[in-house]
Amino acid sequence: MALSPSPYTPDLDAARRLLAFCDASPSPFHACSTAAAMLTEAGFVRLAEDAVWPSEPGRYYVVRGGTLVAWAVTSSQRPFDGFRIVGAHTDSPNLRLKPHPDRDRAGYRQLSVEVYGAPLLTSWLDRELGISGRVAVRREGNGVFIKLLRIDRPVCALPQLAIHLDRDVNTKGLVVDAQHHLVPIWGIGDSHDGDFQNFVAQELSVAADEVLGWDLMFHDLTPASLVGRDHELIGSSRLDNLASCWAAVEALVDVVPRLQGGPVPVVCLFDHEEIGSVSDRGAESSILPVLLERTVLARGGDRESLHRALARSACLSADMAHATHPNYADRHDPQHPITLNDGPVLKVNASVRYATDAPGSALVALAADEAKVPLQRFVNRSDMPCGSTIGPVTAARLGITTVDVGMPNLAMHAAREHAGSHDPGWYRGLLAAFLSPA
Repeated sequence: MALSPSPYTPDLDAARRLLAFCDASPSPFHACSTAAAMLTEAGFVRLAEDAVWPSEPGRYYVVRGGTLVAWAVTSSQRPFDGFRIVGAHTDSPNLRLKPHPDRDRAGYRQLSVEVYGAPLLTSWLDRELGISGRVAVRREGNGVFIKLLRIDRPVCALPQLAIHLDRDVNTKGLVVDAQHHLVPIWGIGDSHDGDFQNFVAQELSVAADEVLGWDLMFHDLTPASLVGRDHELIGSSRLDNLASCWAAVEALVDVVPRLQGGPVPVVCLFDHEEIGSVSDRGAESSILPVLLERTVLARGGDRESLHRALARSACLSADMAHATHPNYADRHDPQHPITLNDGPVLKVNASVRYATDAPGSALVALAADEAKVPLQRFVNRSDMPCGSTIGPVTAARLGITTVDVGMPNLAMHAAREHAGSHDPGWYRGLLAAFLSPA
């Protein structure tokens, strides 16, 4: 029997824009740069945190390392009006360069790495890898400036051991030791201390002794793409959680021109979610509470105005959601199947690993109705532990209604993930409706 057509219209152009965002953002720092370029094009102005912020209505954003926060205020928004916040994160699990990475063994030049977050380690094997991130460079005198580095050529590889030397790998599984097995090869011969620093200096056209430090990581070089017979899927690195970053920024840009009072829309793209959010720019930091306070003060409000505004606020934590895997359907709760191309996912957990509660669920359901997008609901199997997001952290820091929503995908935390090509447009639409409720 033929299935009835969906009442929701897919938008492959949105999927293509998401894929371009992922390709442009191999590190959290590049993700902020890509988002900042989108915001600047839409008339947003970057503010320095150590400057006096303007009292005039406008469109603004700040960047702190791998974190970006953007908001817009109009002349009709009062200091005690609430906020509608969409939070996401710019970081993804990966392999990061150690401070002294140079190593040689068995005639190979290698680079030592440290595992960041909880990646599917086997997914990084047998791939050509580029390098991206930021580098601290000495300025004349005692000054320092930060330069982004992106090397999109195959600098390294992580070849797996041949099956002839590991006969049981297909029946007993592969166990990867992060210290010994995840050491990319980048040449033949002997390594010397400082080789990698010299390489970085050459890439940046500076002297080696001017390179003072780095936050560098490997990234997969396979371009993001539409996948499937009829392009029903997308494949990309870092869908978790660049899909949410892209959707949040596009949603904010979309709603700002029609703002007429009501809550102040805010988008916060945090770094360091994958390692617990405890840092100067993670969701556990002061960046969002301080920023919200400063926007109130800049509009002539005070602490009383801030607390009144928070009491009228809500946050949507936007992160990816687990789609039901066809080859492992038993790993999912049978009453809550999640399907690609069936819309965003409302995520619930009784232990508040997700922050969703009944009032928050209602806000999302109303936003989905307004945006005319389908909405799915997810819970983990009762006998399996649940991951978490910035949702509970943000709810605790701000004391506001917070709800966890995501776009469904497969192979979360792999070097390359897959999702539905119809879902990005619906996800973007839902976030826009949440940021600026009717």
